[in-house]
Amino acid sequence: QVQLVESGGGLVQAGGSLRLSCVASVRAFSSRAMAWFRQAPGKEREFVAAISGTMYTTSYADSVKGRFTISRDNAKNTVFLQMNSLKPEDTAVYYCAARAFQLTNARAEAYDYWGQGTQVTVSS
Repeated sequence: QVQLVESGGGLVQAGGSLRLSCVASVRAFSSRAMAWFRQAPGKEREFVAAISGTMYTTSYADSVKGRFTISRDNAKNTVFLQMNSLKPEDTAVYYCAARAFQLTNARAEAYDYWGQGTQVTVSS
């Protein structure tokens, strides 16, 4: 049974930082690209960042470039999202996702497994 469990969300003031974690109980974790998406109330789910399986190639949405960093620890089946200089518009539920291929993709439909999400709220 595949399970992705996110943690690390919370309430933070604008300019602050949070670090999200996602532990994946999934076969061949190191062969899978991992990603973070987010969804704000009344909005569609949007891509945030992704990292490839073994080359650790990363990609980011323009809105978070220079502020967020995605990383992974294949020995611990864990992917991280370090979020700095947070803004109120970053407020959303953040979801971890895994796909069956090494290469990253910014489309939600490219990912096979999803976590339950963790709430991030940034106050102004």
